[in-house]
Amino acid sequence: FAPRGCFIYNAPPISDIVTVVTKKAETEMSILPLAAELNSILESEAPAVLDMLSGLGERLYFPKGIISQGAEAKEKAHRFNATIGIATEGGVPMHLESMSKLFDMEPGEVFPYAPTAGRPDLRKLWREKQLQENPSMQDKALGMPIVTSALTHGLDLVGDLFIDPGDSVVLPAHFWGNYNLTFGVRKQCEIETYPLYDGEGFNSTGLAEKLQEVGGKTSKAVVVLNFPNNPTGYTPTPEAAAEIRDAIVGAAEAGLRQVVVCDDAYFGLFFDENCLQESIFGYLANCHPNVLAVKLDGATKELFAWGFRVGFMTYGAGSSGDVDAVHTALEKKTMGAIRGGISNSPNTTQSAVVRMLQDAQGAEQRKEKRDLLCARALRTREVLSGGKYDDAWEVYPFNSGYFMCVKLKGGVDAEELRVHLLDKYGVGVISSGSTDIRVAFSCLEEGDVEEVFETLHQAWKDLAG
Repeated sequence: FAPRGCFIYNAPPISDIVTVVTKKAETEMSILPLAAELNSILESEAPAVLDMLSGLGERLYFPKGIISQGAEAKEKAHRFNATIGIATEGGVPMHLESMSKLFDMEPGEVFPYAPTAGRPDLRKLWREKQLQENPSMQDKALGMPIVTSALTHGLDLVGDLFIDPGDSVVLPAHFWGNYNLTFGVRKQCEIETYPLYDGEGFNSTGLAEKLQEVGGKTSKAVVVLNFPNNPTGYTPTPEAAAEIRDAIVGAAEAGLRQVVVCDDAYFGLFFDENCLQESIFGYLANCHPNVLAVKLDGATKELFAWGFRVGFMTYGAGSSGDVDAVHTALEKKTMGAIRGGISNSPNTTQSAVVRMLQDAQGAEQRKEKRDLLCARALRTREVLSGGKYDDAWEVYPFNSGYFMCVKLKGGVDAEELRVHLLDKYGVGVISSGSTDIRVAFSCLEEGDVEEVFETLHQAWKDLAG
C-alpha cells in the first residue's frame, strides 16, 4: 500500500495479492515437520535445489511409521518381530506351494515386500555396475540408486518432485511420445523443443539457444536428455557431450535452475565407436549449484528383462555445501513419493536382477546380445546406404539403441503410409508426426532387414504415384 500522495504503477489488484498470500500461507501450513526438516537441509546446503522442487516436492517426506519401525525391528528384534504386515510360517514367509514352485529362488527372495528404496544388495550391485561402465561417474559425489518400477516410474517421480503446472520441460523435437503423457498431460508442463540435429551431429547450439530463451521467461526448467534417443537411435559424440554440458552450465551461470534428467533407457547399446560410450550423467553430476542431474536407467533393456519393471533413479547434485546431505534429503523425499504411490517395487524381480548381476556368465551373455543388435543396426545402415531410396526418404543419423527414423519425401503422409503398409503388406512400423517413420531394427532378424525396407519403399511408391 502507498502513502497518500504516492502512486504505484502496474500494481496487481488487491484480490490477486490476497490470493498469492493466502496460497503461500496454505502451502506453508501443509508442510509437515518431517518435510520441513528435509527442506531446511536443502535450504542450508543447496538452496537452488530447494527452489527446483514442486509444491508436492516441498511437501514430501518419508514417514517414521510402520516402514521405518519395521526396518529397525528387522535389525534388532532377535526374539520376535511382529511389525510388517506379512504372514510367516516356520520362520519363512507364508506362501502357496503351487506358486513357490514357479520360482527357482528362496521364499524370502520372492514373497515379502521389498524396502521402499529397493533391496540394499541390488542398489549396491547396480552402483558398482554404474561406476564400472561410466568412468566419468567415478570421481563424483552421487546418491545411491533408488529402485523404481522401471524407468517410466522414475520419470513420474521426477514430475512429482520437480514439476508444477506451467513449468518448462526442454526436449529435442524428436522425443519419446510418452513424455507427453508423463509430463504434459499428468503434470501439465509446457514442453519446449529444439531441433535434435545440426547436420550429422547433435544440435548443441540449438539446446543452448533454447535454454537461453527459457531462462528469459522462468527461473527453473527440467531438461531431458535421452541417449540413445528414442525414436532416432542417436547418441552424441564425446565432444558434443561436452558442448551439452557447457550449454547447461552456461544457462546455470545465467541463473536458470535446471533438473537435468538423463533418460538412459537404452544405455550400453552403442554401435559406433565415435559416439559417447557412457552416460552423459557423469558429465553433468556436480557440475554447478544450479544443476541437479538425475540418472534414470534399469534392467529393462540393459539386461533384456523388459517385463521385470526394475529401474533406478540416481541423484548427482551440484552444491557448495554438504552434497551427501542433499542427496539423503532428496532420497527421503523420493521414498515418500514411492511410499505414497506404489509403496514399493516388486521384490521377486529385484531378487532376480540381483542373481543376474552376480552370475559370472551374465556379462558375456549381455555382450552376445549387444553384438547381435549391433549386427542388425549395421545391416540396416548398409541397406540404407548407396542412395537406393533417396527418392523416398532421408535417413536421420543413428548409431545406437533399438531404432532408426526416416523422413519421408514427396508429400507422403507418415500415418497414411503406416496404415497402407500394414493393411496391404502386413508390415508394422511407427509413424511420428506427418513425415517420420520409425523402424525398430531390434526386432528384425538380420536377414529380414532389406525386405522390410524394400516393402516400405514399395508402399511409399504406391502413395507417391
